[in-house]
Amino acid sequence: MSELARWSYTGKATFWKRLEGQNDYGDPLGFAAPVVIDCGYEGGLSKRLGDIGSERVIKNSFWTEFSGADMGDYILIGVSTEADPVQAGADEILQSIRYEDTFDRLTDDYAIITGG
Repeated sequence: MSELARWSYTGKATFWKRLEGQNDYGDPLGFAAPVVIDCGYEGGLSKRLGDIGSERVIKNSFWTEFSGADMGDYILIGVSTEADPVQAGADEILQSIRYEDTFDRLTDDYAIITGG
C-alpha cells in the first residue's frame, strides 16, 4: 500500500465477486464470500431528466487500491458478513476505473462506481 493510500483509504467497504457461469437450470452461481477492503467513498444519487422520464445515474463512488472489482459485482459501504449482497443492501458495480499511482508507483488506484 502506498503512503498516500495508507493516509487516505481509511474507510471500509464489503465486496462480493459474482461467480462465473451458470448452474444446470441456467441460474447464476451466486457470489464468492464477502471481502472487506480499505477505501474512501462518497455517497450520492443523482437523477437525470430526459424526454421520456427520469433516470437514476450514480449512487456511490469508492476509491481504493483493490483491483478485483468488475461490472456486475457488488459493494457496500461498511463491513458486512452477509453472504448475499442483495440481502446486505449492497449496490451493483457499474464500472471500475484504473488510475496510476502518481506519487509512489507501487500500486494503482481504482474508482469503483455503483448504480442505484
